[in-house]
Amino acid sequence: SEKKPGPGDLRADTATGGGDEGEDHEQKTGHDTPPDEISVNRIDRLEAENESLKDRLLRALAETENLRKRAERDVADTKQYAVTQFARDMTRVADNLERALGSLPQEMRKQEGPVKTLIEGVELTGKELLHILEKHGVTRHDPTGQAFDPNFHEAMFETEDKTLPNGTVTMVAEPCYSIGSRPLRPAKVAVSRGGPPRGQG
Repeated sequence: SEKKPGPGDLRADTATGGGDEGEDHEQKTGHDTPPDEISVNRIDRLEAENESLKDRLLRALAETENLRKRAERDVADTKQYAVTQFARDMTRVADNLERALGSLPQEMRKQEGPVKTLIEGVELTGKELLHILEKHGVTRHDPTGQAFDPNFHEAMFETEDKTLPNGTVTMVAEPCYSIGSRPLRPAKVAVSRGGPPRGQG
């Protein structure tokens, strides 16, 4: 038969059972960080990480945009300047057409018939050639009366002229051509000297 616990057993259980409860109480009342402070620290850390990630993302986006713009410029430059040598050769053709027309006597231009038709055909060919060059970014310039610019002009000789400011283009032997914003072929020019400095009356 089962033995019922006596008064002595109950006292023993009471004396020994209180130990676990005391240990739990000591653990609960230890020096742990309060939950509210843990939450605040965690939020601060997450916000700092978020700001860091946002900054890195913005930097990456800016760098990507710069790379895209640079690539677009490179592609545009390649398209525009890839025909540089071909365009330079074509300017010589335009020069030859102009020289051919310039060598004709005025009397021949007034004649009716096949000769006049031929002259008009050559003139139209020259204009069409310049138009096609312009479509590809090649522009013809006549710098007569402009200030001498070594980037676009090549001085062949100087002319004495006291009525013009020094360094004025007085004659053009060959016109200048540019492709985009760059010089394609400098103009061969005569430049004035003996006049007042440029910028003065």
